[in-house]
Amino acid sequence: QAELGVNEHHQNEVVSYMRFARFKRGMCLKTVDSCFQDLKDSRLVEETFTVDEVIDMLDGLQSVVHSEVESELINTTYTNVLLLRQLFSQAEKWYLKLQTDVSDLENRELLDQVAEFEKSEYTSSNKKSTADPIKPKLAPLNEGGSELLNKTVAHLQEENEKLKTRLRTIETQATAALDEKSKLEKSLRDLQMIQGDQKNNANQDITELENKVAALKSQFEKTLNDTTANQKFLEEDLVSTKHDLLRVQDQLSTAEKELEKKFQQTAAYRNMKEILTKKNEQIKDLRRRLSK
Repeated sequence: QAELGVNEHHQNEVVSYMRFARFKRGMCLKTVDSCFQDLKDSRLVEETFTVDEVIDMLDGLQSVVHSEVESELINTTYTNVLLLRQLFSQAEKWYLKLQTDVSDLENRELLDQVAEFEKSEYTSSNKKSTADPIKPKLAPLNEGGSELLNKTVAHLQEENEKLKTRLRTIETQATAALDEKSKLEKSLRDLQMIQGDQKNNANQDITELENKVAALKSQFEKTLNDTTANQKFLEEDLVSTKHDLLRVQDQLSTAEKELEKKFQQTAAYRNMKEILTKKNEQIKDLRRRLSK
């Protein structure tokens, strides 16, 4: 763990962002200084001024400085939104739901800690300016708990897809069994119609036809019974599969909650809070300077 309570890789990311913020802050201050310098060069050319002239110059200066500071604050807000978007996009790839605690942005102790870290980092960076550039390091591996939860989520999702596929197969088989039952019932009706039409034939033909009808009827009843039993089995299997699907979905939801809870305890989550806390202090500092 580094000075901010995060690993070295994440601390390097924080330092990179702080350098960017320091550069933007310096540019904003230079713009404000140039506003005052322009006023000195363009308006302060006489030795005496009336009260109205001084008020007019100050009003003009106020308008220019207000516009510049407001533009910089708006741009800072949009920059922070883009930074949050990058973090959230990476989290969503791992099925994580990040949360922020805005109340910590007013924590004076944390703000002082970030300010002290920036001061020490800026001092050390000046000492390293003449040294060789640091070679980029490999990205750190995921923490064990998060990796395990990610694998669990992936496994549950895979099992969920298998159960869905099995459910569709069982539904297809049940539909085919119902179609077969309908065909057999139609065949029985056709045979009964044939039996009625042949009553006027010879007794031998009638006896043979009756025997055939009886045999077919017996076969049909056996097939119908088998189909009914198979249908009942399929229905029970369908219910069991649906229960398994609900159980897996519940396990998947529980795993996602555990993964979300795990991430809230990781350094990335605390790092995000510290970044937002530092940014809020910068905004308050700009407000105090503007007030002065």
